[in-house]
Parts: sequence; structure tokens; C-alpha cells
Amino acid sequence: MDHVFMRTLGLLGGMSWESTVSYYQTINRIVGQRLGAVHSARLLLHSVDFADIETLQRSGQWDEAGALLAAAAVKLQAAGAEGLVICANTMHKVAPIIEAAIDIPLLHIADCTAAAVAQAGLVKLGLLGTRYTMEQDFLHKPLRENGLQILVPDEDGRDVVHRIIYDELVKGIIEPTSRAIYQQEIATLTLQGAEGIILGCTEIGLLLTQADSALPLFDTAQLHAEYAARWMLREVSAPATAI
Repeated sequence: MDHVFMRTLGLLGGMSWESTVSYYQTINRIVGQRLGAVHSARLLLHSVDFADIETLQRSGQWDEAGALLAAAAVKLQAAGAEGLVICANTMHKVAPIIEAAIDIPLLHIADCTAAAVAQAGLVKLGLLGTRYTMEQDFLHKPLRENGLQILVPDEDGRDVVHRIIYDELVKGIIEPTSRAIYQQEIATLTLQGAEGIILGCTEIGLLLTQADSALPLFDTAQLHAEYAARWMLREVSAPATAI
């Protein structure tokens, strides 16, 4: 493959930077494998201060958070980005605000997740993520529109899954006791009929691997980064319409 056809990708990261690292590594590794030699990915990164975003999330100021990320997206486009990824599940809640501000495609995390689940032939999926992702519709809706049935933990389960993300994983803290808690939530979702588990927060893959679950895990951070790399190399196209 002629490397001159590689697209330049913009990354909206820092939410948290711990998982943004995995995007950078995965995309570069795939590009290097495909192109060989010492090739690496053409990436532009805007990494926010997550404290600003978390404060807006907690106070329900989603429009303000969207405006902050949209301004960053405009800068990435002006710097030469030909496409954009949000390196976080939760902030896809404001994807429409970001898309309205730019003229380049936003590669939505739900697209590649739904495609991977469909390829596995599964329909009923457990979803773990932040409380926002588990309880609100911005990720549920596009997944349902792709024919998936989504299950989430109960109130107490959602509380502990959310707490571990914000108190530990976004800080790079990996605790075996927290892994066991997540495994128990997976076991409960399995009893409810889940055929697989969507790791719907880009930090959860830092805690859980496939070895930790009898059900297939769909790590959205990994799937999203792989999708982005393939788009950069023109192996896939961005959706014609946004979700």
C-alpha cells in the first residue's frame, strides 16, 4: 500500500488519558503492520483536562461540554485532520454538537461495536460503562437500531461500576477486588440472558481481558481504534450519515 494515501486522523482524547494511550498505540501498531518498515500513523491529538469535562458531566452541563469538545474538533480540522474520533464512550452523548461544528466525518464508536457484535452473531448484550452510558440513550439507541438488545446492571451494580471507573480506572489504578466486582456483574448479566458483554467505557479494557470472562467481551476502545486505523488506510468508509 502506498503510504501517501493514508488519511490524517484527529483524536479528541484525555477522557481519560489512560485510555487515550491505548488508541494511540493500537492505531500506530496497525498502521505499522499494514505499511511495514518504520511507518506510523498520521495523528493529531487534542487532549483535554478531564477535570473540566467531569465537572460538566456531574452538573449535567452537557451542552457546555459539547461546545468545549466542538471547539477542539474545529482546531483539529484546521490543523489538517480528515476525520475525527472521540476517545471515550460517554462523550458520544455530545457527538451531534461536535458533528455540527465540523465538515469532516466523525467515526462513531457505536458503528464498529455493532459491526463486531453482528459478526459474532449475537443479539443480547450486557453493557458496562459509566452511569451516563448505562442509563442514557446515546449509545443504547444506535445499538438497538442495529438489532441489539441491551442489558445493564441494577441500580447498585451501576453505582459500583461507575465508581470504579471514576475513582480508579481514569487514574490508572487497577485493583483485583474491582476486577472481581465486574466479574460478578457479568455473571449476573449472564443469568439474565446476556450472550456477550460490551465494555462501554474505554477504560474498562484496562481492568478486564477476555481471560476474565466466560462470555465474549467487546472492548469498545480496541474496536474503535482498529476501525479508525482501517479508515485511515482506506480499508473502510465512514458512514454516509451520522448516528
